[in-house]
Amino acid sequence: MMRTLIKNVVIATELGKEPAYIQVEDGRIQAISSQNPESHFDKIIDGLGELLIPGMIDVHIHGANHYDMMDGTTKSIQEVSKKCLATGCTGFLVTSVTSSLAQLTAMIEAVKQVIGKEEGAKILGIHLEGPYLNIEKKGMQDPHFIRHPDLNEMRKIIEHANGLIKMVTIAPELPGATELIDYLRSLDIIVAAGHTNATYEEASIAFHHGVTHITHCCNAMPQIHHRNPGITTAALENDQVSIQAIVDNVHLHPGMVRLMHKVKTAKRMVLITDALQAMGVGDGEYQFGGHHVAVLNGVARLTDGTLASSTVTMNQALKIGTEMGISLSDVIQMASNTPATILGLEDLGAIKAGNIANLVFVDEHFEVSNVLLDGLLVSL
Repeated sequence: MMRTLIKNVVIATELGKEPAYIQVEDGRIQAISSQNPESHFDKIIDGLGELLIPGMIDVHIHGANHYDMMDGTTKSIQEVSKKCLATGCTGFLVTSVTSSLAQLTAMIEAVKQVIGKEEGAKILGIHLEGPYLNIEKKGMQDPHFIRHPDLNEMRKIIEHANGLIKMVTIAPELPGATELIDYLRSLDIIVAAGHTNATYEEASIAFHHGVTHITHCCNAMPQIHHRNPGITTAALENDQVSIQAIVDNVHLHPGMVRLMHKVKTAKRMVLITDALQAMGVGDGEYQFGGHHVAVLNGVARLTDGTLASSTVTMNQALKIGTEMGISLSDVIQMASNTPATILGLEDLGAIKAGNIANLVFVDEHFEVSNVLLDGLLVSL
């Protein structure tokens, strides 16, 4: 039995309180107190007054550190896993882009080989972004592989993935989408709407059938218009629908981020990176999703100027969110507890007794100094 004491930390959700003491036993949080417990511990970690936050969860990430997880290699997935952990993300969904069935199958096979042997953050499943998207809102998705929903194809994918598919992004207005939504929901897979041209009415029907999530809200979907409100408005007013937000000062204006937060609250808004392999690397030229992508000043674009994913990290998203005027506790909730809740992971995403001790130490600039993964201090 391994017992660890974390002392002299400020818990983000309890700001204003005295530095806390966290007792960890066999990988789980045993107790939280404001007093130094009189007990024997195998290891004592001094937080030096830093902020302690729950391990963050990224439900939408494609790559990092020069590596694209769609290349079908275990190396790429491991490198993204390590980079996620170094930026305070302790769990993530391996996210696909629209591709051939062979490419997708290779990625799934690589995930199956890595899961349980991660060198960094834990794989919590797979998020399929496509291929059943609306070509009119393709963004950086490869138009050569965008296609209408194919129930038989999806059955083969899910069978091959052996329970790893946790989220699927589709355009719900496409022919065959309703049947696909019903099928995915029967398997308890989260259905998200994205890269869509759905009207308000089409979105409302999709929500009725079980679409409960919006992929990178406002991006790759119709703009809000007062006489043609579209899927964004339908999602914002529906309390059963949660939304993703890329908070990088590029994909969303600060005013829009604040409005989304005000309407949905932290309980139904999720911070994501949607990062490509340039995350953690910097400016340069990349190949991503079948496209040439140029990253300049941290912004990734196709040759025609279309935004192509992002380079933001989860800890940077926290910082930017607070600079936009959202409370620290809320941005942390949107990066940890809310995605955990959406994924049905009740023992992740919050600092409370009984939860898995995935904990992140950050300084006043939101730089990550230490991470506990399953209660163990890991090397970053």
